[in-house]
Formats: sequence, structure tokens, C-alpha cells
Amino acid sequence: MPDKSKQESTYDVVVVGSGPAGEGAAMKAAKSGRRVALVEKHDRVGGGCTHWGTIPSKALRHNIQMLADVRRHPLFRKLESGMSFHFPDLLTTARSVIDSQVRMRHDFYVRNNVELIHGEACFRDPQSLDVALPGGSRAIVKAKHFVVAVGSRPYHPPDVDFTHARIRDSDSILDLPETPRSLTIYGAGVIGCEYASIFRGLGVKVNLINTRDRLLSFLDDEIVDALAYHLREQGTLIRHNEVYEQVEGEKDAVVLHLKSGKKLRTDYLLWANGRAGNSDGLGLAEIGIELDHRGNVVVNDHFQTSQSHIYAVGDIVGFPSLASAAYDQGRFAATHLCDNNADLRLARDIPTGIYTSPEISSLGQTERELTEAQIPYEVGHAFFKSIARGQITGQTVGMLKILFHRESLELLGIHCFGYQAAEIIHIGQAIMRQRGDANTLEYFINTTFNYPTMAEAYRVAALNGLNRVF
Repeated sequence: MPDKSKQESTYDVVVVGSGPAGEGAAMKAAKSGRRVALVEKHDRVGGGCTHWGTIPSKALRHNIQMLADVRRHPLFRKLESGMSFHFPDLLTTARSVIDSQVRMRHDFYVRNNVELIHGEACFRDPQSLDVALPGGSRAIVKAKHFVVAVGSRPYHPPDVDFTHARIRDSDSILDLPETPRSLTIYGAGVIGCEYASIFRGLGVKVNLINTRDRLLSFLDDEIVDALAYHLREQGTLIRHNEVYEQVEGEKDAVVLHLKSGKKLRTDYLLWANGRAGNSDGLGLAEIGIELDHRGNVVVNDHFQTSQSHIYAVGDIVGFPSLASAAYDQGRFAATHLCDNNADLRLARDIPTGIYTSPEISSLGQTERELTEAQIPYEVGHAFFKSIARGQITGQTVGMLKILFHRESLELLGIHCFGYQAAEIIHIGQAIMRQRGDANTLEYFINTTFNYPTMAEAYRVAALNGLNRVF
């Protein structure tokens, strides 16, 4: 009799991981007429983005932002004085959003005839996976193409005890049982800066430890300077060029020993310094796929690994490690494997959204990059304190900044800091995606915007920039 404990199936495309990257790849391949299976080791789809990363942290940030808006508004100050909120309570909304996202994404797979296989996958050879199923049985899954989209996790240095209740990473911080009085965040990247804003919004004393000489150096310098100023104004203590020597967990606190000799004792420590790819256990190295020192998969411009029929997308390939980028990378990889062709711009022209308070979004080149490339550019500014909608809402902190070529007026970069920056950026993105004369400053000058809106900042910034040229 055949061994029923080991099933065998063959598909055109098998995707490993159901986060944004895996979803993008599976949906594109399925809609291209391929027979697709998706392997997910957890019992619910959505990946780290839905369950531990983007969705819960942004839902938490939204609740705290609403609280800050109430506190700031003069009509609601008396109401706010009688309200008390605790960190675990503010995560309640996130749980309902997660459930809705899981149901919606599960329906996507069902409607598009993508077979879901729940289990842990490991490559047996370059053409097949061995999947450990719930209950102890196993399945052999074969395919012409594979897309690895297993994501990443917080990096854990071996000398830091993450089993200690007061030492947290960006996943376990969401299980915090109380609102701490003080918190040290080690690592001032995107995650560290976002959580600094979140906890300061709750009135927590925050130390933000940066191992470099400035925050988020990949952003435009003026935007970074604005972020640093407002984090400090909100009460965050930022320390640059600091490296840890030891993390000492106590019964009721954590002491961070820095190589500079400083010692920071706070209720909790949030380790937010780096990510590691979830490649262990997949058997990638055994089939000749190259990995870097953090377990990320090395890929070419088409997201192909050293085994050309196996693609890797999303956080498992490292930078930029954004959910939005991951979804597009998945679609790009599936387009390439189905059609052997894809537009590289789909995977490269990606806006950055950083959900600090105020938030940041950026697209295109920075002033530093344009200067180094010796491109003659000019700058147009619109400060939100001068925008009528900003004055009405009380959201007067921030600005929209447009970088454009002095001669052709071509748009080269758009950078926004302030209220709804991650939404505002998409108007500029739509114009920057146009070709030729359609991608110039003149679009914003000659277009009528609703008044009052935050979008009007584009017209103000464009006219401000034009005044610098003529």
C-alpha cells in the first residue's frame, strides 16, 4: 500500500510565505493562469506584516495620535483630563484589524484558486519542497518555479538575553503587559524612531540610542533635521554614535552599558537594531543559494537567486524592508517568471513611509544625492503652518519639499514631513511616473486643487520653487 503520510503534488509556481511579498507573487502568478500553491508555516495567513509588524504597530500609533490630537485641541482638553489609557488597551483595535486582514487575504487565495498548504517547508532539492504538516504528516511539493517570501525577524545578538521579561524586540514589545515609566530604545532606524514617537505619545521617558552620527541617513537632510528636532521637542533623549557593551537585566529594570562609559537604567529595553532573514531551516544553502551574514538571500535585479528558477522577494532580500515594496517585488518576480520580462521601475520607484509623529514620506533623490551627481536642481517649499487646511486642523508642523531640475523643471524628488505625509506623497508620485514634459513642476502650477486641502501644498511649493528660478 502507498504511504499516505507523504503526499506529493506538482504546481507551476510555489510561493513560500504569505506576507505582502508572497501575496503579491501568488496573486500575479494565479491571474496569469498558473497553477499556484502557497506554503505558510503559521495557521493564519498574513505574515509578520499583519501579525507582528506593520498592522499592529500602525494601529497602535493611530490610537496614540488620536489621543495626542484630543490633548492638543482646546475644545477637548477638559474631556481629556478625565481619561486614562494603558499600553495594552491601545492594542485592542489592532487585534480587530488583524482579524479583518486575515479574513480578507484568505478570501483572496480562495477566490483565485491558490492552494494553501499550512506547514514548515524545506527544500529537498532545487525542484521540490518537503513540507512538515500539522499532525506529523509530510508532503512533497514540486514546481517549475519557487518564490521565497519568508520575511525577516528582529536580529538577536547572542550576548543579549531576550528571554528576560524586560528585554524586548519589535515583535515582543507588542505583548508589553503595562505602560512603562521609562524605556531605552537601542537602534534609531525606522522601527526605533517610530516606537520613540509612540511611547513619547504615552508620556513614557524615552532614550533613543543611535549607533550612527545622525538619524535615518538615507532620507533628505532637511527632513532628518526636522525629525530630530521634533523628537527632542516631544521629550525624546537622542544619543548619537553610541555602541552597547553589555545589556544587564535586573528584576525590575534593564541597564544598558555603553562603550562610552554611560549607563542607562530604565524599566524596559527595546532592541531595534537590525533584522535577520528567516532563511534558517529552509535548506537554501544546501541547494546552492547564496546567503549573506544576516541570513538574507542574495538576488539579481530580477530577484532571481543563484538557482534562476527560484526567486526571493520581500524582507528576506534586505533593504528596503517595506511592506509596500515587498508586495511590488512579489508581483515583479511573478511577472518575470511568467513572462520572462518585467519593468524594473515597478520594483525601484518606491516611496518611503515612516510613521513617526509627525510622519515622513519620501520619493526620488535627495539634495545630497543631487549635489554629488552634479545635477543643477532647485527647491520648492510649502510649510504646513501656512496651509489653510493645516491651520483648520491644527496640524501646522511640517512641510512639503519638491526638488526639480533648474532648466527642464523635471521633478527629481519629493519629501514630506508632517500630517498625512504618507498620503500626500502619492500625488507627487503619480506625476513623477509620467514621461517627458508631463513630469515637470508646471503640472502643480497649472492644476486647480480643492481649497482648503493639504494637497494644495503642491501648488504652494511649486510656485515657491519657480520663484527661485525666475
